[in-house]
Amino acid sequence: MSLAEGNLHGAELLQAQAHVWNHIFNFINSMSLKCAVELGIPDLIHNHGKPMTLAQLVAVLPIHPTKTHFVYRLMRILVHSGFFAQQIGSENTEGDGYVLTNASQLLVKDSPFSVTPFLLASLDPTLIQPWHHVSAWFQNDVLSPFHAVHERTFWEYASREPKVNHFFNEAMASDARLVSSVMTNECKGVFEGLNSLVDVGGGTGTVAKAIAKEFQHMDCTVFDLPHVVADLEGSGNLKYLGGDMLEKIPQADAILLKSRLLTCLYFIVDDNQWILHDWNDEECVKILKQCKEAIKGREGGKVIIIDMVVENNKVEAGSTETQLCFDMLMMVLFTGKERNKNEWSKLFFDAGFTNFKITPVLGLRSLIEVYP
Repeated sequence: MSLAEGNLHGAELLQAQAHVWNHIFNFINSMSLKCAVELGIPDLIHNHGKPMTLAQLVAVLPIHPTKTHFVYRLMRILVHSGFFAQQIGSENTEGDGYVLTNASQLLVKDSPFSVTPFLLASLDPTLIQPWHHVSAWFQNDVLSPFHAVHERTFWEYASREPKVNHFFNEAMASDARLVSSVMTNECKGVFEGLNSLVDVGGGTGTVAKAIAKEFQHMDCTVFDLPHVVADLEGSGNLKYLGGDMLEKIPQADAILLKSRLLTCLYFIVDDNQWILHDWNDEECVKILKQCKEAIKGREGGKVIIIDMVVENNKVEAGSTETQLCFDMLMMVLFTGKERNKNEWSKLFFDAGFTNFKITPVLGLRSLIEVYP
């Protein structure tokens, strides 16, 4: 259809305009959420212990008196986007009160699964600025838009910026705790028959600790760069080992690769990050070949991968959009990518594996079992 040809009717024109506007203004949702987190609104409502009225919230917010009448407008858009809900007041209350939703429970700072550090890091000007240079990046040979702006890779930048490094350390630790909790409860069958496991790039061992605790017959090894595990001590069926995954991975019945948000060969942030999506295809094949060698001759040996499998999910369209956003994030900040089933399959077969199984049980990510 063409506007010039007059093929769009008035209602269609207005709907198209609203669609464009919604995408133009999507950043307002993110920045409103960032504002609420920086003001401590999720924590204030959580600590209140019951529905919190607007007046009660305004009374404890760290804001200037001239800004109190703006709080309602901030809360209104955050209620609309599902981060807070309003509970209708009864005769014994002072009016409608705000309560947390499942999403804002993850924004309470003391929550073990808090995503607040990831939110603050992702919306920091350091990581937002490269998005203004994506079109220029398409027209040059610079490694990434991040590199174009900051004249260094993300890894080089983060190693010199404690604030960015700290945010992502905390974000990765909370993500590892969340995934560990779900995996040990929902995916126990994956570990049946295994007597040993190596968690490659396991950081301080959040995931490996949960597995070792749940499966006490299994010898679990956290394998990461020497400086990452240098001061860490194992206990019981858990131990730490330093090395380079591109050179050799310790022998075991299973090799675990949990997807990373941030990692590289020479700079690793603190806790069990996402592995394969940060690497290009050639590098992934090298890593997978080392994994295959590590399970060589092991009966029932396999590689266990926790990562995204991009698919067009018609039932949960939001999940597909989030996966595609992560893929763009990999393109703009790093050199990696999110992969669909066919792209994963090519990696596995290029690395010499014969079969694989994908189980979508970890939200946006899947549990992938790869067999030699």
